[in-house]
Amino acid sequence: MSHIAVERNRRRQMNEHLKVLRSLTPPFYIKRGDQASIIGGAIEFIKELHQVLQSLEGKKRRKSISPSPTTPSPKPLLLLPSSSTPSIETVKELGACCNSPVADVEAKISGSNVLLRTLSKRIPGQVIKIIQVLEKLEFEILHLNISSMEDTVLCSFVIKIGLECQLSVEELALQVQQCFCQDACGLLN
Repeated sequence: MSHIAVERNRRRQMNEHLKVLRSLTPPFYIKRGDQASIIGGAIEFIKELHQVLQSLEGKKRRKSISPSPTTPSPKPLLLLPSSSTPSIETVKELGACCNSPVADVEAKISGSNVLLRTLSKRIPGQVIKIIQVLEKLEFEILHLNISSMEDTVLCSFVIKIGLECQLSVEELALQVQQCFCQDACGLLN
């Protein structure tokens, strides 16, 4: 086969693979139809699916190890020496998890932003309630991404930290967790 025929066959295969990749990726991940956008969108979608899978596996492990707790409790992801009070500039990343049978909430400080993730069953109006909690706490939402698979929903927020913010990541995770628990209590009554 000549070099031209081999190259033509390679391009045809690439185009077919890109069409399949685009058809498997939700449209909001792909901004434009060019090759780089299709591949970049597919990468983002796979990362989100990987996060959902890890969260579901963690939830499954927790359920098999111990019975479900009745009240959420914050669990720090990164322990810092108690003698120092870190500022946002001195700590690259600080985070907390707050898990319950209703939802898993994770908050991490990264630079001058907070990365907040919630994983729960689909609850009508829940995203709006989370946004209301964040606005009440005077956070500015820079980005929101919602992924769902069957009845599970993953919400990822990027939130700007205000200079006057006095709330710790543990308190933020607990505040968001409480809005899930209020809904669960409301459904039980």
